[in-house]
Amino acid sequence: MEKLLKLGIPKGSLEDATVELFKKAGWKISISSRSYFPGVDDDEMKCSLIRPQEMGKYVERGTIDVGIAGRDWIRENDSDVVEVCDMVYSKVSRRPARWVLVVNGDSKVKGPEDLHGATISTELVGFTKRYFAERNIPVNVEFSWGATEAKVVEGLCDAIVEVTETGSTIKANGLRIVCELMESVPVMVANKAAWDNPWKREKIQQIATLLQSALRAEGMVGLKMNAPGNKVAAITEIIPSLNRPTISNLYNSDWVSIESIMPEKEVRRIVPELIKLGAEGIVEYSLNKII
Repeated sequence: MEKLLKLGIPKGSLEDATVELFKKAGWKISISSRSYFPGVDDDEMKCSLIRPQEMGKYVERGTIDVGIAGRDWIRENDSDVVEVCDMVYSKVSRRPARWVLVVNGDSKVKGPEDLHGATISTELVGFTKRYFAERNIPVNVEFSWGATEAKVVEGLCDAIVEVTETGSTIKANGLRIVCELMESVPVMVANKAAWDNPWKREKIQQIATLLQSALRAEGMVGLKMNAPGNKVAAITEIIPSLNRPTISNLYNSDWVSIESIMPEKEVRRIVPELIKLGAEGIVEYSLNKII
């Protein structure tokens, strides 16, 4: 049996971030503007570029074995797939995307129940219909082909359901968020038959582990230094670490080597304190993965 895992790479806003994440995890994916089938330096994998909106459908059918897409589009299509893991990354920030119910700033709407009989415009039609139906609120949900914020500004609909990370565009258009309907992050999803295949499951889990380890390493650095042995307690008190710092004796010396993993933003704060405590040879180094 051929050992080949078919992987879906999200085309569009997540494309570059996904390729970069795979690079940090150990896979080089090469995308050409002329092909929908990126190259990858792994003979056991074959990649396809697929719109996130369609990823769940192709994974469910088995056209691809595993793919990455926002949880919003998996739920929009009500895809029957295995959610392997969350991966919080995006084109703008590491914040989850939020699908929110939005109205004009001067609207009297305070909650979803106030939209009884209203027209709502959104790209997320299926999810929005189910959301209001579950709450027995009759609404008319229309698909938006884009420029969704403008529709409520111009009075073409009563409200919109739109995705945001920071909310800045919504505020800039004089609109108001009524409530959050769903939080979405990129998720790795697998076809059920592929997940039941021992070799494919192991390969999928290997990829998931390394991608998540690359995400955990973001914003983290390693810091190591030499210090007098009698200053160990004072230094370890101020050093943040994942668990505890690593300490080893220097050869034929009463000095020690101290090493720790910490958020990069902490380095600027603690280095002056370390110097005051007698630390020398302080080295900061970047990390690709934390497993």
